[in-house]
Amino acid sequence: MQNRNTNLNDIYMSDRLQAQLQQIDQYAMTCVVAPMGYGKTTAVNWFLGERSKVPGTRVVRISIYSDSLAIFWRSAQSAFAHAGLDFLRQYELPSDLQGVMLLMDDMNRALAGTGPFYIFLDDYHLLRGPRCADFLCKCAVRLPKNVHIIIASRNHFLSQAEITKLCSRVCILGPKQLRLDKDDLAVYTRRCGADLTESQLQQLLYATEGWISAVYLNLRTLADRGALPERGSDIYNLFTATMIDPLPPMQQEFLTALSLADEFTIEMAKAVTGRADAAELLADLTTRNAFVKRLPDSDRYRCHHVMKHCAMRAFHKLPAEKQTAYYDRYGQWYEQHGHLLHAMTAYRACGDYDALLRVVEKDTGIRLAITRPKIALADLDACPKSTLKEHPIALLVLMRCMFNWHQIPKMLELKNLLLETVDEHPTWPGEYRSNLLGECDLITSFLFYNDIAAMSVLHRSASEKMTRPAISIQKANGWTFNSPSVLMMYHSKPGALDAELAELDRCMPHYCKITDDHGIGADLLMQAEAAFTRGQLDDAMIALERTYAQTDGSGQENIALCGDFLSLRLSLFGQGAPRYTPLGRYELLQQQHNAPWVRFWDACCAYYYALLGQEEAIPEPFRLHRLERINFLAPGRPMILLIENQVYLTQKAWPKVIGRSEKLLEGAAAFRYSLVALYLRIQTAAAYAMMAKQTEAAALLQETLQEAKMDGLVLPFAENYRYLKPLLQDMPQDAFTSRIQALGEALETHCAGLLYARAYPAGFDVLTEREREICALIAARLSNREIAAKLFLSEGSVKQYCNRIYSKLNIEGDTRSKRRRLAAWMANC
Repeated sequence: MQNRNTNLNDIYMSDRLQAQLQQIDQYAMTCVVAPMGYGKTTAVNWFLGERSKVPGTRVVRISIYSDSLAIFWRSAQSAFAHAGLDFLRQYELPSDLQGVMLLMDDMNRALAGTGPFYIFLDDYHLLRGPRCADFLCKCAVRLPKNVHIIIASRNHFLSQAEITKLCSRVCILGPKQLRLDKDDLAVYTRRCGADLTESQLQQLLYATEGWISAVYLNLRTLADRGALPERGSDIYNLFTATMIDPLPPMQQEFLTALSLADEFTIEMAKAVTGRADAAELLADLTTRNAFVKRLPDSDRYRCHHVMKHCAMRAFHKLPAEKQTAYYDRYGQWYEQHGHLLHAMTAYRACGDYDALLRVVEKDTGIRLAITRPKIALADLDACPKSTLKEHPIALLVLMRCMFNWHQIPKMLELKNLLLETVDEHPTWPGEYRSNLLGECDLITSFLFYNDIAAMSVLHRSASEKMTRPAISIQKANGWTFNSPSVLMMYHSKPGALDAELAELDRCMPHYCKITDDHGIGADLLMQAEAAFTRGQLDDAMIALERTYAQTDGSGQENIALCGDFLSLRLSLFGQGAPRYTPLGRYELLQQQHNAPWVRFWDACCAYYYALLGQEEAIPEPFRLHRLERINFLAPGRPMILLIENQVYLTQKAWPKVIGRSEKLLEGAAAFRYSLVALYLRIQTAAAYAMMAKQTEAAALLQETLQEAKMDGLVLPFAENYRYLKPLLQDMPQDAFTSRIQALGEALETHCAGLLYARAYPAGFDVLTEREREICALIAARLSNREIAAKLFLSEGSVKQYCNRIYSKLNIEGDTRSKRRRLAAWMANC
């Protein structure tokens, strides 16, 4: 046996493996699944390197280093931006189906093209749970045909049902395709300069089973020692003995220190290791070590997971003070470069809670809020009380996080610690002390949600003390917890509406002063909604315009959307055109890439179209009752379920409305939502009436009428007039019931006029009746398959109809843009 001096780091791709990798171009998704060390990343990178030589090819590489979805999403955003695609930075990580579909639309527009587009996710096994797998399956189905997703993982992550559903869109490559067979091994060993005998080749194949990392380490040992390792050698021990132990002590420490990083640059390596010659050391390492590599098209380096595992074992053998020093340097680097979650992790590892709390203050709860609560709770348990007291701003941030995580006892514990800290420092500047106490009052007020009087006391107290905006409140965040109505949130006691309006009017200026106008206009909007609910439509219009005047340019999209919802409802009573058509507002929100607001507007449109009686136009999540797949904040959920109830009434699902009522009323009672409960009982009375259960309907209607009279709330009855009309006529008649009936008749008349006007838009006279019918369903965002099922046509027939419609109306472009233009035409006609 001879061992020639040949570079073992040269990449070898067998002809058999190359042929397997060629299949990637035929599939939307390729899963490369094999244990660690089988060369998954090397194989895919080789393939992408070959494909990148073809002009027009685009590649995005996303490396995964932990189970943190927040860090994964940041990596994905950076990877797409590196490829010249910045649109992903405008999106938060999708948390539900609505967010996924909105992102998918933008991805379709951005990635479509004539050249191939490859998205490579490496080390996918580190992400746990089905959320990302479900998203990737949707991508495989919906993204353009030029897009190919490649996923490298140690474990299978697709269920058999998902594989079956993807069918011809997915290819799975496993150990069988990746491992070297005897012929491959013979070629590879010769290329490495090792002329093995037949028995040695057989021994190597038996010992490694064609596992490329094990083969490499065996040949490395052969090159260094002149003999193959003994059978049964542990891969990690073999790796350490071959790749780490032979290095000089200085290089060993350099390598083990860098193994703590997911990725690193030369500048980072210099800062963390303190070595000015880091560039030369890295050049030497990457030349001699196949497990430390520079990432393709990047200035960043990474260690293979086998290397990280073994180097970490070596790192933990360093003296404790050295380990602490390295973790501290990592923390400083991450902190200085804005990677605050990584900085927290590094400072946590070295027990530097002073630095950790400093980063919490810088973060102001933005990134901390998306971490697992148990991590923050463990930090608080480990952090000395004296250190916590040195960071009162961090205590405020953590108080707010504990409220968001429903850790109320811990929140109150932190509050007491803050108050104790302020008492112990009478020499602090008075303004600083007052700001701390004021923001503490503000955060405490959240515990009294829905009790305006109690919240108002604390807001006024905070306002008197504070001279700066609150640190723990983000102005860009929503104000109504997904509720499309401020009135539904804060009307909590029958007969108390005027007092509640007055209290919010007194409260909001103080709240806005200390939160940089977060929620500005909410008090005016509640006045507008109250006037509307009392049937004072002109007053409602005036108050709504005052709301718009205050919110325009303020960045308070949440309040503006609530106003637009009221504008839609007013339009159904003949109070002019709404500020935006449903589709027009939807398109504006899409341009902002804000999935929560799109989800919010879907709820508004669902209620609007349910009142209008236009079932096919109701957004799909509500029309098909798929709300369990969408995330709604708990305080706003009762309003969302109320809207779904209205859709059930439109769909004549009377038993469903009655059967749900008890549970929905319990949800409303938990938040003291008096107006929501009133609506739910009116909806239930309507369902009883439509099922000819007059006794139950009359009793419930009489009860709700008596309650509603206390505040003059006529609109909930008028909006359900089509179901309650005969029953209302049998009730004792007075000015209150007369007003309900007058408004109900106005609503029915105006809705009928709207539906008639929408039947035949100007310019559609060239279409047949069937074509107009299909236009209406396209405008309602139904797919060709859904239209086919609704009209008892084949999907092919629907496609032919659509082509004729676009031709007659001179609508050009791709299928998606033609659908959008048609829908916009119908919405604005």
